[in-house]
Amino acid sequence: MEKARPLWANPLQFVFACISYAVGLGNVWRFPYLCQMYGGGSFLVPYIIMLIVEGMPLLYLELAVGQRMRQGSIGAWRTISPYLGGVGLASMVVSFFLSTYYNIINAWAFWYLFHSFQDPLPWSVCPLNDNHTGYDQECEKASSTQYFWYRKTLNISPSIQDSGRVQWEPALCLILAWLVVYLCILRGTESTGKVVYFTALLPYCVLVIYLVRGLTLHGATNGLAYMFTPKLEQLANPKAWINAATQIFFSLGLGFGSLIAFASYNEPSNNCQKHAIIVSLINSSTSVFASIVTFSIYGFKATFNYESCLNKVILLLTNSFDLEDGFLTASNLEQVKSYLESTFPGKYSEVLPQMKNCSLQSELATAVQGTGLSFIVYTEAIKNMEVSQLWSALYFFMLLMLGIGSMLGNTAAILTPLTDNKVISSHLPKEAISGLVCFVNCVIGLVFTMEAGNYWFDIFNEYAATLSLLLIVLVETIAVCYVYGLRRTSWSLEDHCESQRGI
Repeated sequence: MEKARPLWANPLQFVFACISYAVGLGNVWRFPYLCQMYGGGSFLVPYIIMLIVEGMPLLYLELAVGQRMRQGSIGAWRTISPYLGGVGLASMVVSFFLSTYYNIINAWAFWYLFHSFQDPLPWSVCPLNDNHTGYDQECEKASSTQYFWYRKTLNISPSIQDSGRVQWEPALCLILAWLVVYLCILRGTESTGKVVYFTALLPYCVLVIYLVRGLTLHGATNGLAYMFTPKLEQLANPKAWINAATQIFFSLGLGFGSLIAFASYNEPSNNCQKHAIIVSLINSSTSVFASIVTFSIYGFKATFNYESCLNKVILLLTNSFDLEDGFLTASNLEQVKSYLESTFPGKYSEVLPQMKNCSLQSELATAVQGTGLSFIVYTEAIKNMEVSQLWSALYFFMLLMLGIGSMLGNTAAILTPLTDNKVISSHLPKEAISGLVCFVNCVIGLVFTMEAGNYWFDIFNEYAATLSLLLIVLVETIAVCYVYGLRRTSWSLEDHCESQRGI
C-alpha cells in the first residue's frame, strides 16, 4: 500500500506545499492588525514565545502523524485508535466549511484584479448621480473605496433578513475561482506539486516589490515608527497573549487535517522535524515582513489623509478671513488659529463647525483587519500612487496566489480521506471526486454572492473554525501523548528512518 501511494516528487515540493498553505491571508491582513492593537514591536514577544511553545510542537505532531500513518486525517487517527476516527472526520468537516466560504475571497480578488486595468481605477472616484449634476450622495458621505466595496462589489443589503438575489458578476468570479482550484488539484500531488512553486514563491516576489515601493512613499516612516515603537504595558494584557497564541494556531493551519494530508504523501524517511521548524519559522517571518510592507503603505495613507485634512482647513481659514495665499501653512496653523480665535471670536465660532480635527496619530491608530484592510485601506492607498493600475494588479494577484495556496491545503484535507476510502475510490476516479467536491462547495458558496452574503461570510468566518479547531487539536494532543504514546511515536519514526537507510 505504501508503494502504491502517490508521493511528492521531492522534499522541496512538500515544504513548498506547507508554506503555500500556511502563509495565507492571515499573515497579510490579521498579523499587522494585531501588532497595531497590542503594542507594536512588543507584540513580537508573546508571538515568538507562543511560536516556540505552541506552534512548532503541534506542527511537528501533525506532520509526524501523517507521515507515519500515511493516510488522511480519518484513517490516520483511526489507525491510532478506532475510537478516534471522529477526530479526523471533524477536521474534514471543518475544512469543508472553510473551503465553502474561503474561496469567495479569491472571487473578490479576481473581481478587483479585473477592474485594476481601468483608467482611472473604478474605486478612485465617486460615480455621478442619476441627473449627472454631481457625485452620488451615498459615495460622498463615505468614500469612493467604501462605495465600490459595499455597493458595487457586495451590493450589500440592509440586514441579513433581506437576503436579496445572487449577484451574477461575483458569482462568475466564484465559479472561476473554483475552476482554478479544480485544475490545480486535478491530478493530486502530481499537479499540486507543480502549482505550489508559484503559489509559494510569487507572493514573496510581489511583497519585495511592494516593500521597495512602500519605503519610497511619502510618510512610510510614520507607519513603520508606529509599528515598531513598543508599548511595553501591553505585555501585561492577557488579550495580547491570547491573540498571539490564536494567530500562531490559525496561521499554521493546525487542526484542519491539511498538514496530515500533505505529510501522508511523504517518504517515511523524511525528516519532518526539520521541516516543521523550517515551515513555522518561514511562516512567522513572513508575517513580520508583510507587516513592514503593510505599515509602510499604511503610513503613506495616513500621512496623505492628514495632509489633505490640513489643506482643507488652511483653504477654509484663508477664504473665511481673507488671508493672503501662502501665508497660512501647516507649521504656523495652530498659532494662526489661536490668533483668529482671540481676535475674531464671533466669526471663528461660525467657521469652527466646518473645521475637521486633523491628527496623524488618530489616522495611524485606525485599526482595520480582514476584508476592510485588503479591499478598503489598501485600495485607498493604491489609488493615490503613481501608475496605480500596476500596483493594484500586483497586489490583487498576490492576494489571489495566497488564497489559492491556502485552498490547495483546504481541499487536500477533504480529498485525501475520500480517495483513501476504498469504497469511494473503487467507484469514482480521483478526478471525479475532486470535481464533485469543488462543485458542491461552489454551489453552496453562491450564498456568499447574494446581497446578504457578506453577513453570512462574517458568521462563517467567526464561528465555522474557531472553538471546534481548539477542541480537535486538544484531542489530537491527548491521543498522541496518552493513547498512542510519546515513546511509541518516537520509536516508530526512528524505525522508519533506520529501515529506509538500511541500518
